[in-house]
Amino acid sequence: MSDTTTSTTDKAPASVPAPAPGEDRELGEAGAQLSTAPAEDAPNLPALGVVGWIRWFWRQLTSMRVALLLLLLLSLGAIPGSLIPQTGSDVTKVEEFRQQHGTLAPLYDKLGLFNVYSSVWFSAIYILLFVSLIGCIVPRTWQFVGQLRGRPPGAPRRLTRLPAHTTWRTAAEPEEIREAALALLRKRRFRSHVVGDAVAAEKGYLRETGNLVFHLALIVMLIAFAWGQLFKSEGNKLILEGDGFANTLTQYDDFKSGSLFTQDDLDAFSFVLEDFTGTYALTGPNRGTPRVYKARVTYSEGAYGKDKTAVINPNDPLEVGGSKVYLVSHGYAPIVTVKDAGGHVVLDRTAVPLLPLDGNVTSSGAIKVMDGYRNAEGVREQLGFNAFFLPTHGGKGSTMLSQFPSLLNPMLALSAYHGDLGVDSGVPQSVYQLNKKNLKEFKDTDGELFKKQLKIGETMTLPNGAGTVTFDGVKEWAGFQIARQPASGWALAGSLAAILGLAGSLFIQRRRVWVRAVKGADGVTVVEMAGLGRSESAKVPEELGELAGILYERAPGPPDPEPDPESSDSPAVPAEGAEKQ
Repeated sequence: MSDTTTSTTDKAPASVPAPAPGEDRELGEAGAQLSTAPAEDAPNLPALGVVGWIRWFWRQLTSMRVALLLLLLLSLGAIPGSLIPQTGSDVTKVEEFRQQHGTLAPLYDKLGLFNVYSSVWFSAIYILLFVSLIGCIVPRTWQFVGQLRGRPPGAPRRLTRLPAHTTWRTAAEPEEIREAALALLRKRRFRSHVVGDAVAAEKGYLRETGNLVFHLALIVMLIAFAWGQLFKSEGNKLILEGDGFANTLTQYDDFKSGSLFTQDDLDAFSFVLEDFTGTYALTGPNRGTPRVYKARVTYSEGAYGKDKTAVINPNDPLEVGGSKVYLVSHGYAPIVTVKDAGGHVVLDRTAVPLLPLDGNVTSSGAIKVMDGYRNAEGVREQLGFNAFFLPTHGGKGSTMLSQFPSLLNPMLALSAYHGDLGVDSGVPQSVYQLNKKNLKEFKDTDGELFKKQLKIGETMTLPNGAGTVTFDGVKEWAGFQIARQPASGWALAGSLAAILGLAGSLFIQRRRVWVRAVKGADGVTVVEMAGLGRSESAKVPEELGELAGILYERAPGPPDPEPDPESSDSPAVPAEGAEKQ
């Protein structure tokens, strides 16, 4: 049996008789109603109105193409945040950029490129994407709930027209086939029921579940990232062995936070650095590589909390409340004593932290003496020293670079200055650098800058009766980063859920299977079985073949044909029912 379709595409139009008198006006009116061409004298269409425009905007905003466009714009908008210095992360680099690019900096200020993630345009894209996702998910969720509450649709009239189908004849009754098919499909986790003369089954609802989970996870991630950016805080603190830290703003060396952060959001805790332990490989290609790198601290929560001990490793931070304390750096602090010409101590055994310059902890910094000394005119001047420290000095004639990170042969090199350090000018300055604007160099007998290398216990005598400097020993320090990132757990959970949901929507295939069993014209049961994938899936024919094979084995085969009396192989006595046939 074949279907016949008629097409008028390539045929010439049939001739149309001329209209009778009086019919032309009626035909003209009918043609005007059917025509899609704009009439010249047609009245203006009514305006959409405020409500109509709101509905149109909402439909556009919640469409998939707009959601993808907003996601693309969000990705493009984040690029300047990684290429241009941001005020929220490094104010110093932003100021350097302003000085080096006098033309671009004002333009970047107007566009908000120095603070991308808090700019108006980035927030607008973020919020529109958030609303678009919600507008997409809510109706789809209700639609999916309706599908879960419903049942698979009944079988089409002609199953043989479906892409995957099979049919056979069996001696079993149609009811037996339907019961066997229902049991088999339910065992294979198909949602199935009997509709008329067929069993309808469907599987793969988790595909849409994965799709919804993916979009919901995106919303959770957006909320978590926004919450984390608004309420986050992050600061650094350098602590000498034996010194402590309390989690207040005044205790930080540098601190940055989100726009909605307040001081009350800081967790109440404090800790003391008891000691730092660092061991390094002595030989081989990895010489100097840290083997043990840890800080032992004593901490307490709240104002009256009990003291607890903990060990902080680079990959194992201390967690107190919602804050995490990371060990991020390590260095040395030479202990020096400075006396004036009269032998009075102006700096008493003070450990001065220096910043490491390389992997072997070659360090540099500044030593500032506020009291200083009285010069020949009787004016009190301040003292400043550029300090260069080597934990392991290579010996006489070697370069001014440490040979190993540990304190095997420590050496402190100092160059001396006198004058005004500028600490009282009201302008902030680094504790690791000297402001030499109002400083003068101490000169030796040859007129060169006065400098000297000291080992532990050695003393340097300054020219012009300015006093002495003694290198008494070395302390170690550790640098900590105290970070508070709220909603980070939600962001992680959303990321994992998005991955699982995306995997489900990509790999789970939704498909339907129908099994029809009816009596044929000859009284033999005819079984028709067909499958249809609701998404592109090459597994539907394979799965249908497997189900059909199992069902065929469970149903008895077709009845044997009745013997022919005229055949030589037929028995002499005809079979029962032969005369009727």
